[in-house]
Amino acid sequence: MEPSKLRFEPLTPERWSDLETLFGAKGACGGCWCMTWRLTRSEFARGKGESNKRAFKKVVASGEAPGVLAYAGDEPIGWCAIAPRESYPGLARSRILSPVDQQRVWSVSCFFVAKPFRGRGVTEQLLHSAVKYARSRGARVVEGYPQDLGTGKLPAPFVWTGLLPSFTKAGFKEAARRSPKRPIMRMYLK
Repeated sequence: MEPSKLRFEPLTPERWSDLETLFGAKGACGGCWCMTWRLTRSEFARGKGESNKRAFKKVVASGEAPGVLAYAGDEPIGWCAIAPRESYPGLARSRILSPVDQQRVWSVSCFFVAKPFRGRGVTEQLLHSAVKYARSRGARVVEGYPQDLGTGKLPAPFVWTGLLPSFTKAGFKEAARRSPKRPIMRMYLK
């Protein structure tokens, strides 16, 4: 299915089973269940798998809707995590991804796209949908932390924060770069 035919929905408790279907038994990438930035490193490592899954399910059950799902028909095929930056204390602990300034921002922290749909523009469409969702929740600045691989490549599980070209195509601009391969990209919303 072409990315233009995809449907995007916020992750609500009613859609939890769709996320489970998309992430599979291993929880997307090695039992992460999108908890990497929400926990300390030791908490995350101890919780890999079922514990992280339970923790993320609590986030969803709280009504937060911590991201958007992409659907091809009724099949969940992609995920983009987005929430106010303060939802991700791990970002503040990162020397490379620490806050650029004092502005309140929403952070795009993670992507997961089903294998058959990778390399087809789904990430860019997820970004557009995530920005739209954040705007509807009052966001004025959306930030992301993609990898800048230049001409290099990495396996999909290692680029879970996205790739620079997807952010650039979606209209994000570089706000800071403290590492050659990890820019902080921003979109200012009107």
